[in-house]
Amino acid sequence: MTLPNWFSQPYPPEGASAAEGIRNQLGRPELDLLTILVRESAQNSWDARLPSSSVPVDFRIDIRTVGPAHSGAWRELLLDGAPDSAENFPLHDTLRHGPIRFMAVSDRGTRGLGGPTRADDAEGTDRGFVSFIRNIGEPRDVALGGGTYGFGKGIFYLLSKPGTLLVHSRCRTALGVLETRLIGCTLWKSYKATESRGDRRYTGRHWWGDTSGEVVEPLVGQRAETTAQRLGLKAFGPDETGTTVVVIDPNLDDLAPNEAADYLAETITWHLWPKMISLGSKPPAMRFSVACNGIEHPVPDPRVTRPLNMFVSAYEAMTGSGGIDLECRRPKRHLGRLGLVKRIMPPLEPTRASRMLDIENLVHHICLMRPAELVVTYRPGPKPPSENQGYAGVFRADVSMDEIYAKAEPPTHDAWNPQSLEKPESTYVQTTFSRINEALANLLSLGGVARPGASNVALGAASSMFSGLVGGAWGIGGATAFAKPGSTFTRTSRSEETEETEEDASPSTLGRPVPKAGLGKEQSAAGDAGGSGGFDTDRKSFDRMPEHSGSGMPRRRPRVQYVGDPYYDDHDDVSVLVQEFRLPAPGPQRVRIDLAVTLPGSGGRETDPPIGASMPVLLGWEDDNGLLHNSEACVIEGGEAVWRALVRPAPDTMTEIGIKVEAVRAS
Repeated sequence: MTLPNWFSQPYPPEGASAAEGIRNQLGRPELDLLTILVRESAQNSWDARLPSSSVPVDFRIDIRTVGPAHSGAWRELLLDGAPDSAENFPLHDTLRHGPIRFMAVSDRGTRGLGGPTRADDAEGTDRGFVSFIRNIGEPRDVALGGGTYGFGKGIFYLLSKPGTLLVHSRCRTALGVLETRLIGCTLWKSYKATESRGDRRYTGRHWWGDTSGEVVEPLVGQRAETTAQRLGLKAFGPDETGTTVVVIDPNLDDLAPNEAADYLAETITWHLWPKMISLGSKPPAMRFSVACNGIEHPVPDPRVTRPLNMFVSAYEAMTGSGGIDLECRRPKRHLGRLGLVKRIMPPLEPTRASRMLDIENLVHHICLMRPAELVVTYRPGPKPPSENQGYAGVFRADVSMDEIYAKAEPPTHDAWNPQSLEKPESTYVQTTFSRINEALANLLSLGGVARPGASNVALGAASSMFSGLVGGAWGIGGATAFAKPGSTFTRTSRSEETEETEEDASPSTLGRPVPKAGLGKEQSAAGDAGGSGGFDTDRKSFDRMPEHSGSGMPRRRPRVQYVGDPYYDDHDDVSVLVQEFRLPAPGPQRVRIDLAVTLPGSGGRETDPPIGASMPVLLGWEDDNGLLHNSEACVIEGGEAVWRALVRPAPDTMTEIGIKVEAVRAS
C-alpha cells in the first residue's frame, strides 16, 4: 500500500489565490480565535445536519496530546514527502520538537463531506468536500443556513500554529454507500523554490493524501480508517456520518489546555444557547461537549446560568404570546419578532467569555439572530436606571428577511452592518434597531429625551428627590458612597445595655426600606451618623424594667442585630432580597418578618396591596449551614450565628423589611 504524501500547489499559468489572501478573508475580527472557532464550526455543523433526522446534532471539541503509542506514526506519516523548508512548511518543527497537541472539532448526525472530490467535477448537488477542502468563497447551498460564503472555515487554519489540518469524514456516496475519507491540508504562505528546472513559485497551499493520480485525493475506505487508527483518531460508528477537523498545534491564547477547555465550554453556551434549549416535547437541536485529555469539561446549562437564563426567558417570550412583531412602515415589511424580559438581579461576575461580548456586571442587551437561530451578536441597549435591574431581549429575523440580514453580516457573522447595504435593504436593518429601541423605551418607561452629549450621571441637586431611582447609594445630596453587599457592619434594634427578664417579651422591630425591585435604595434625608447605611429607620420598642430570673441574674432582652445592608442574590433561579442578621441574646427566640412597600418619594407605607398589585413575600430563613426554613415564624437559638432572611420583592416598589423577635417561653 502506497503511503500518503504531500502535494504543494504551484501557481498555474492562469494564476491562483495565494495562501495569505485566503487566510486574511476573516479580516481583523474583534472576537478571539477560540470564540470564532466555536461560532463558525458549529455553524458549519448545523448547516450540514441530516434534514430527515429528528436526533440532535452532536458537536464536540477535544483537546488532546498525542501519546507515545501514536507519536511515531504522526512523524512518519505526516512528514513523508513534505516540503524541505521549515519556513515555508512549519509543520516540520511542530512534529519534531516537543509533544504533539491537537484540537479535534467533530460533529455526528451530519452529512459529512460528500460529493465529488475534484473541484472540476460538476456532478450532483452535494459539494461538501470540494467546498471545504478545495474551493474558497462558494455561496451557501443550504436554505436559511447560518453561513454565507464559507470564509469561516479559514478559522481552522488561523488557529493552527503551522496552518495544518487533518479532515476525517464519513459520508454517503451517490449510491447510498457509506465512505470514509481522510485528507490533510496546509494553508501557510506563498513562496519561491529553486528546483532542477529552475525557480518555481508556489501558492502556499498543500494537501496530504493519495498522490498517485494527477490530483491529490483523500484516502478512502479501509485505507482511510486504518491510517486514522494509526494516528489515534476516533473511529466512526457502524452507521455514523459526520466530520472531524483536527487542528494541529492549536493556538490556545496562552491558556493551559484545561483552562482553554473551560473557556470553550462557556463560550459554547454564550454563542450557541438557542441550540441547547428544548421547547415543550421538542428536544434541543444540538448537543455539545468539551474534553481535555479525556476529562470532560461540562458545558453550562443556559436555563440555570446567569444571565443567559434571562435570554432563554426572552426567547420563550418571543416565540409565545408575549412576542412583539417589528414592522417597517415604508417600505412595508415584517422584520421579525422580539421578546423582552426585565428582572431584579444582583450584579454579575464577569467572565472571560462574557467580557468578549462586552457584558460586564449588568445585562442590558438584545440577542440578534437570523432564522437559523445562531447568535449573531448581543447588541447593547440603554442602561436601566439601577444597577440592580437588568433586561434581556431576543430578536429573530423573519424568514422572508433572512437574505437581507445575511448580507449585512461580515465574514465572521458577528454583526449587522446596514452601511454595507443599498436602500431599501439598509433601511430594513436600520429600522430594526429603531423598533428595538422603541420597545426598550416602553420597557424602561423612558419618557424623556436627553440632548446629544448630555451626561447620564445623576446630579447632586436632584439626587435626593429621585433617590428611589439611584442604585446602591446613600448620603446627602450628591455625596454618594457604595456599600459592599454582605459587609460585616452591624446595626442593632436596641442598645446593647437593654435587658429583659420576661420570657414572652414583646417584639421589637426595625423597619428598613431596601432596594426598590431593581431601582435602588432609598436615601436618608439627612444621612445617619450612626452608620445605618442611609436608611430611614423606624425603631419600635417596648422598654420594660429589668427583672431577675430564678438564678438571680438579669436576662438580656431579645433583639435583632442586622449584619450589613440588604443586598440582592439568586435563590433557585429567582432574584431575592437578603437581609443578614444575628440574635446576640442567648436562648431560643422566635423571629417573624414584617414586610411592607413604599413608593419613591411618597413616604407612605403599604401593607395591604391594591387589587391586582403584589406584595413582597418571605421565602424563608436560611441558617449558617445554608438550610432554608420556609415557615412564617422560625425558632432560632441566640448566639453569633448569622442567619439570612430571603424575601421576594414586589416589582416597581420600595420593599421595607423588618424582623420581629420574641423570647420563647420555656415549657
